[in-house]
Amino acid sequence: MMKKVSLFLLCALVALTGCKFKPQMEELPREELVEVAPLAQSTIERVLSLSTTLEGFQKMDIAPSVTGRIEHIYTEVGTRVATGSNLVRMDQNQYNTTKLTYANLQQELARMEALVATGAVSQQTYDQTKLSFDQTAESLRFLEENTYVKAKFPGVISAKNYEDGELYSGQAILTLTQISVLKALVNVPESYYPLVHKGMNVDIICDIYPGEVFPATIDIVYPTIDPSSHTFQVRVRIPNSGERLRPGMYAYTKLALGQAEATLIPYQSVQKLTGSNERYIYVNDNGVARRVFVRLGERYDDRIEVISDEINPGDEVVVTGAEKLVDGIKLKINR
Repeated sequence: MMKKVSLFLLCALVALTGCKFKPQMEELPREELVEVAPLAQSTIERVLSLSTTLEGFQKMDIAPSVTGRIEHIYTEVGTRVATGSNLVRMDQNQYNTTKLTYANLQQELARMEALVATGAVSQQTYDQTKLSFDQTAESLRFLEENTYVKAKFPGVISAKNYEDGELYSGQAILTLTQISVLKALVNVPESYYPLVHKGMNVDIICDIYPGEVFPATIDIVYPTIDPSSHTFQVRVRIPNSGERLRPGMYAYTKLALGQAEATLIPYQSVQKLTGSNERYIYVNDNGVARRVFVRLGERYDDRIEVISDEINPGDEVVVTGAEKLVDGIKLKINR
């Protein structure tokens, strides 16, 4: 009897040991249940929406080309100035000295003109005096412009970096910014280059003015494509007579590009490759899931435009269950 019990326990131990070390085989699904829909072209109103930051149409750093002491700054931050308004007066010593030299040469040149007419002096002597006079006149013009600095366009003083009496060291004394007209530099994907041209109307939208649209116009289309971002730049001119928009504001530009044919699919059909910004979809390839990388266009409610040379009208795209798929898995299509 004891032998039978021992034999039974031994068999049970062997059976348990065998079960313990038996490899567990994970069964992979032979197919995934999905829903598909045929790809088709849709006519859309293509509106390109891109973000940007507003800037003054003109911006000028008031930085004279002569060094020395700043005698007087005529304005403060926030002050509005007109074209030709006095902004800064620099040390006048060099200007005044040149002005005296100019006056003296002016008299000397008048005297030489009378003498050369009678032959009392040579033409060469007269030419040398005339050259000195012309050079001094040019120096005087330069010094006057950089000693008494005036506004080149109407705008607002947006920065001030010195006070009266300080030594000008090269940093801009003031910054003048035009705000009655603004601009925006917008980076547009290269695929739209044939559709964008100078003179096109643009809508400007700012979150701080909900529901309002500010009209603008493209006034420059830059002629080159950035090879790193594959975008080109356009400059948008924005009238701002009411000055409700200000430089530095974040804004959206909406550009109507007319009607176009596009491939639209449900947004949830598009998957994102982990660790990158690449997007892809799954297409039914004779009962097998085939992964196709796509570029995304505009979104229209719950649908989005997809662009790829590997898809064609009539192809069946997986619209439900795509998140469970891997490339090459068999599909069970729920029709």
